[in-house]
Amino acid sequence: MFRLKPKVPSINGMSRGIPLAGQVVRYLLRRRGLLALSAAHVAAFTRSRPGLASPDLQFHILPATMDLQAFAARGVMELERSPGLTFAVCQLRPESRGAVEIRSPDATIPPGIQPNYLADALDREVLVSGLRQARDVAAEPALAHLIESELLPGQAAANDDALLDYARAAGGTIYHPVGTCAMGIGPIAVVDPSLRVRGVEGLRVVDASIMPRITSGNTNAPTIMIAEKASDMIRAKA
Repeated sequence: MFRLKPKVPSINGMSRGIPLAGQVVRYLLRRRGLLALSAAHVAAFTRSRPGLASPDLQFHILPATMDLQAFAARGVMELERSPGLTFAVCQLRPESRGAVEIRSPDATIPPGIQPNYLADALDREVLVSGLRQARDVAAEPALAHLIESELLPGQAAANDDALLDYARAAGGTIYHPVGTCAMGIGPIAVVDPSLRVRGVEGLRVVDASIMPRITSGNTNAPTIMIAEKASDMIRAKA
């Protein structure tokens, strides 16, 4: 998170008061402006290290910053008043593996969920690389002249250990879990290549949980492809 200079436009200032009213009018008249924008204005895919066949990092970048004090005090997610810029760093192919476990035969009892974030050393290295890349982009002349200071993790986080501590404290899910009902041909596979649940007649699973590994990016489009393939198999059998 970076603090932008006072005169630099950002969503923080555009999303309240008179500027917000102007944005509403702009959208109603022209379908443009703040209300026509996506959650992240810029997306970028990069490699955490040389030699990789494809990118393993994704950045979501937007000119906005959350008011962390308001969130800590009241649990409310709202934007700051001062202009800001956020780089969200996402590892595309994490190696750490968590678990979802049934805790009771009672269906009203929620499962036990252990995401196990950053358990694998490679995941820790990739995220530290991503944080350093975010700083490198912010330091480029085209952007640096708009930035007043780095808010988080802050310049005091100068080495890998400090950056990793920040990733542990501030990191979280972006809600693209997969693999809890993984497809395969081995003895531990839950569904077979036709998505039929092993040992249960007439039941298939058709969603991202059947992916043996997470895709390198958002899971919505691949899940649609899974559904289209499954519908073809179900129709063919019928």
